[in-house]
Amino acid sequence: MKHMNKPQLPRLMWMLASLGLAFSLGLAPAAAQPSWMQQEQKLEPIVEQIVQEASENSQLKQLAHELLDVVGPRLVGTPQMKNAHDWAVAKYKEWGIEARYEEFGEWRGWDRGISHIDMVYPRVKTLAGTQLAWSPTTGGKAVEGEVIVLPAVQDSLAFQAWLPNVKGKYVMISMPQPTGRPDHNWEEFGRPESIEKMKAERDSLTKAWNANIAAMGVSSRSLPRILEEAGAAGILECYWSREFGSNKIFGARTTKVPSLDISLEDYGILYRLAENGHKPRIKVETDSKDLGTVPTFNTIAEIKGTEKPDEYVILSAHFDSWEGGSGATDNGTGTITMMEVARILKKLYPNPKRTILIGHWGSEEQGLNGSRAFVLDHPEIVEKTQAVFNQDNGTGRVANLNGSGFLHAYDFMGRWMAAAPRDITRDIQTDYPGSPGGGGSDHASFVAAGIPAFMMSSLSWGYGTITWHTNLDTYDKLIFDDIRDNVILIATLAYKASEEPELVNREKRVMPLGRDGQPQQWPVIRQPRRTGVGY
Repeated sequence: MKHMNKPQLPRLMWMLASLGLAFSLGLAPAAAQPSWMQQEQKLEPIVEQIVQEASENSQLKQLAHELLDVVGPRLVGTPQMKNAHDWAVAKYKEWGIEARYEEFGEWRGWDRGISHIDMVYPRVKTLAGTQLAWSPTTGGKAVEGEVIVLPAVQDSLAFQAWLPNVKGKYVMISMPQPTGRPDHNWEEFGRPESIEKMKAERDSLTKAWNANIAAMGVSSRSLPRILEEAGAAGILECYWSREFGSNKIFGARTTKVPSLDISLEDYGILYRLAENGHKPRIKVETDSKDLGTVPTFNTIAEIKGTEKPDEYVILSAHFDSWEGGSGATDNGTGTITMMEVARILKKLYPNPKRTILIGHWGSEEQGLNGSRAFVLDHPEIVEKTQAVFNQDNGTGRVANLNGSGFLHAYDFMGRWMAAAPRDITRDIQTDYPGSPGGGGSDHASFVAAGIPAFMMSSLSWGYGTITWHTNLDTYDKLIFDDIRDNVILIATLAYKASEEPELVNREKRVMPLGRDGQPQQWPVIRQPRRTGVGY
């Protein structure tokens, strides 16, 4: 999710904006601040207690350990996903919070098992790699074969003529990288001419590689299945994330033979050996299990409201993950943040005015499926939701907040944020009224339904390259001080949203013109994928 970093504008200008008058940031004085930021801050007693509880009795490290180290990654359809649901429900029960499963569909069940990958010729070396999600198994036995690379072909006929060569062999289908050093390392130490040369070589290789795939008459997505049908022993790929040691790990596109991701370093060894005629051989053993069709769930927890129990404030974070690592920053951090917020509010604010609902969504990674299903399956809740606070992009403290296209978001979000400690909110860049997100994370499911839903967009900490969907997305990457600050902020926002006298104004902004000169459209509610068939 991308946010524009704009300073907050004075109240008068937002009144003009609400009348539909155009303005630009250049109209605002550079040093302008809302009046609440110019006054000495005195926290409300409940907020002071939230700060104290979050700082002196934090459960974040224990929650992270139990979720990430014990349960582990949470791929939809795996036993680990079910274990995570069981763990969360038990944890909420321990805190005196009601929690339940809500089944919304089904998926292809799969259990990872082991991955052993060894080069046995021309020398012996254990390779760093793993099977992709939903990869077929070798049946617990080691399957040895030669490693080959894709040929350079003139056209699809030449490719079809070459295909019989893959029988019994492992085929490498990713472009070999010319460097294993990320760009920031080159820029720190390289001479300008060396950097330019490296980037030119990489661009040239990429262009040639893509042209060769196109000449084969196939797509990158269909290639694994074509090689499998031709008798390949397995598929090798390397989806390097342009950071030391980091590969993105997604799903297999084979149904009979294993699909494996190999580290950049070991993939390069194999590729150079094969390319230079040394005919490397590897031995692969995987023991994954196809579990057939299994249910998919959301986990829902609630702290029941007293005065307005049929109105809701929703704490939102997706529960599932890819499973190259342990799903720590995507989205273990969002999960433990919302759980810790719920724990603190139950302890300090046990009788909220509105019901505080915590949504741990399943199968977000396959298309926001859990939250989209919830929006369609619970119109009575969505219709009376005050606000949704969603966290889903890493371990950093909240740095950006977009008004999601709601014209009056500045009014109520400004008031709610003013109640939070200023040392937490002072560096948050805001964009009001902002634009409605069409996807990216689960808040978009609620925005499409016209509900004020906000992404708590975090500082990067190298999220895009180091941890997002990679093998390095693990407990050791968490920054607990930042997560604690997010807990304090979101607990305060949830408290203030609950206490708001009435439901906030949901009026939508006038959408700006698109590239075609026509007004852009508000996102529409989309159907979730309730089955893994065809994914």
